[in-house]
Amino acid sequence: MLSRVLALVIVIVLFVELLRGKRSRCLLTLSAGAVMVLVVLLGAMGSVDAVWEALSLNSFVKLPFWYAHGGVTEFNVGINWSTVLFLTGMMVMVEGMSEAGFFDWICLKLAKQLKFRPMPLMLSFMILAALLSMFVDSITVILFLVVATVRLAHFLKFDPVPLIIAEIFSANLGGAATMSGDPPNIIIGTSLGLSFWDFIRNNGVICLVGLGMVLVYFYFCFRNKLKAGYTVDPALWEMNPGDAILNRKTFGIRVAIFGVVILLIATHTLTGLTMPTIGVIATVVTLLSVRYPRSLLRQVEWRTIGFIIGLFLTVSGLEQTGVLDGMALFLGSLGGESKEMMVIVLIWFTAIVSAFVDNIPMATVMVPVLLSLSGNLDMDLHTLTWAVSKGTDIGGIATPIGASANVAGVTVAAQEGHPITWRRYCKYAMPAAVMVLVMSMVLILTLH
Repeated sequence: MLSRVLALVIVIVLFVELLRGKRSRCLLTLSAGAVMVLVVLLGAMGSVDAVWEALSLNSFVKLPFWYAHGGVTEFNVGINWSTVLFLTGMMVMVEGMSEAGFFDWICLKLAKQLKFRPMPLMLSFMILAALLSMFVDSITVILFLVVATVRLAHFLKFDPVPLIIAEIFSANLGGAATMSGDPPNIIIGTSLGLSFWDFIRNNGVICLVGLGMVLVYFYFCFRNKLKAGYTVDPALWEMNPGDAILNRKTFGIRVAIFGVVILLIATHTLTGLTMPTIGVIATVVTLLSVRYPRSLLRQVEWRTIGFIIGLFLTVSGLEQTGVLDGMALFLGSLGGESKEMMVIVLIWFTAIVSAFVDNIPMATVMVPVLLSLSGNLDMDLHTLTWAVSKGTDIGGIATPIGASANVAGVTVAAQEGHPITWRRYCKYAMPAAVMVLVMSMVLILTLH
């Protein structure tokens, strides 16, 4: 009983501090994870085995961790190293592409083709954000898109905030379609042994319909605002997209690496290569193509990796003390014996919580809860999984702090001189999130 109380107190304090946003998220979760291991698992429970299970270091010596032809469930109670290695590999690869000028080139190329008109720019950048986020971490996509948008707005004399809000929404929506695009999906997918195509088949259609809805929604929201004061600086026409590519050979190599990694992800159920193996391949090949690997590694967002590791340790304490079993029972009581009601409860519960607490911890917490619900209620695990996936992904878009991409986009916009208030962000993003959530709920209930 003491261990459960202590574990719950640690998590409540952690979530309150995350919500306040006054301290580093990485430092908070790593500290919470360390306290959970030392105070709860080792102190209150007195179990060295529980600590070892939380660290999950034995994953590295298991063959199915690296090669699992036919697919396996990679779920473990502690740190999900599959997620950590895969996400690290994707981040390293994307930094290599950024260094080669890929993102600057594609933004300027697209803007010039559209003759720098704000409304076509917004719609096209929304589609670009969604497409790239299907394969590239949505945080990275938003970082370069916000900077590009602010630069274009400077030359075109329009307010970039509408574009930034629309891009954040679209990047999250695109990332929700695949296993590789959004950290919550990476966590859910690697934990439950799902494939890239499982996400495409189940989330892809929903996200495609959602993207069409929000394109229309944001068009009507911002069509008048983007026309005000719009002028084209003659200097824009003199810009050559090719100038963003410093070395064409390097550019070609990095794009080729990206293509090969995406192919490996798409075919991993056929080749037997697991997500951590693909992550290691992406890291090694990218670093081999770089003249100064240390410089590239310094640009990787290691704080996100630390944030996730700390979360896994914290959630491991909740799982091993039985707190998450209680949460599963609570959700089960809300849904009753109706599968349809259980789907509705999961979508809206995870969406509401994810709107105010980053959706990465929500996804981490819900994986063991899903397993418990499926076992206790004899319900299809995958159907429940898609409900949680959509709830965390879409609910997290509703507020500036609901997803890491939102935090990154709002932070960069403020640094560039265009602060986005909670009121302004939620005014446009929250109705769109509710609209997409309702559509997702209807489609999941219809398809499953």
